[in-house]
Amino acid sequence: MTPMTTEGENPQTTARPAGSARRALVGRLSWGLADQAASSMTNFAVGIYVARSLGVTAFGVFGLAWVTYGVVLSVSRGLATDPLVVRFSGVADAAWRGAVTRSSGTALGVGAATGAACVVIGLALGGRVGPAFACLGVMLPGLLLQDAWRYSFFAAGTGRKAFVSDLVWGVALIPAMVVAARVGSVAAFVLAWGAAAAVAAAYGCLQSGIRPRPTGARGWLREQRDLSYRYLVENVGVSGASQLRAYGLGAIVGVGAVGAIRGAELLLGPFLAVLMGLSLVTVAEAARVLRRAPHRLAKFCLVLGAGQAVAALLWGASLLLVPDGLGEFVLGDVWHSASTLIVPATLGVAGAGLGTGAAAGLRALGAARRSLRSQLFASACYVGGGLGGAAVAGTAGSAWGVAAATVCSSAMWWLHLRAALRERHHDPIPEVRTS
Repeated sequence: MTPMTTEGENPQTTARPAGSARRALVGRLSWGLADQAASSMTNFAVGIYVARSLGVTAFGVFGLAWVTYGVVLSVSRGLATDPLVVRFSGVADAAWRGAVTRSSGTALGVGAATGAACVVIGLALGGRVGPAFACLGVMLPGLLLQDAWRYSFFAAGTGRKAFVSDLVWGVALIPAMVVAARVGSVAAFVLAWGAAAAVAAAYGCLQSGIRPRPTGARGWLREQRDLSYRYLVENVGVSGASQLRAYGLGAIVGVGAVGAIRGAELLLGPFLAVLMGLSLVTVAEAARVLRRAPHRLAKFCLVLGAGQAVAALLWGASLLLVPDGLGEFVLGDVWHSASTLIVPATLGVAGAGLGTGAAAGLRALGAARRSLRSQLFASACYVGGGLGGAAVAGTAGSAWGVAAATVCSSAMWWLHLRAALRERHHDPIPEVRTS
């Protein structure tokens, strides 16, 4: 079977000795882990600071804004950066720069459009939730552009730049959060969080030497439509399910329940954040494995998924040993409600981590139909388990329902990856387009 190649790339000239290729892979993954650690710690610190400053109910409002941002981020990734990672990882610099110009412009356009909608909705809602949504809308362009740079750097194999970008965001957050704490409102914290991201996004322009071109969005969407629209539905399925669960949980149990769930997720933050942004590293690496050693793709995905699941279980086990005094110091009043959800939340993250390995393989194969089917099944299970459990047993029932849903979903991802690998063996997929 002929390995998949990219335009302008000769497999004979790009082949590397096994040891050199392995060292390069370890280096890229190391920067990926460092970047995800920086991103995780930033999100973790923001969550803890807001939880301690606002209390469980106001933290629930912040959580609603957070999951809404997750939905918009998924739209941006599906349309702009997921196709970039799949088709422009490890290509010639000129092809990468041209793609990034249009991809980042698409992300910026998504931020502007959805941000305007959030501002209108926030002003119409009023009350506690409205100002948070309006402020989120103002900050969305910067938030999405910062994320687009991270994807772009990993596609180029320069994860160090993504790591520096996240460090800039973290440093900028320090004074922003101090000012927000003095104001003492959810809206102030949303503005501080987004303003720090905008600083990192501006720095990303300097790092890359590329100016986003929103006018190129239409051409980008037209060229990538065979992947982007399926990835859009798939990604929105993930974040939309989280949003539906959060809104439904708030309606069934109360906004405080949203804060408790978010608190439990914060305790698992290092792994949950890695899971959410995993495609930054793993899809690009899976695509490289597929080009250079396609027979190793299944093993790569298995090691990836199993490693995440085991790490999540170990972290969750360590959380059970945390004394109440330390937990209260970290999360304040949120600790008491969040600590009862550690076991189901851990199982949920472990199940999702196992499935992410298969998801990376499907993305690398360009098996968008199978990937979409898997994600729609996973999203339906997530919403059904989360809200069905809430109706039966409140907040704890929702957490256990989601844990069961992620385990079932993981099995579906692996079944589809197995089928996709068999299909590729019998009918090799065409070359990856790089222009």
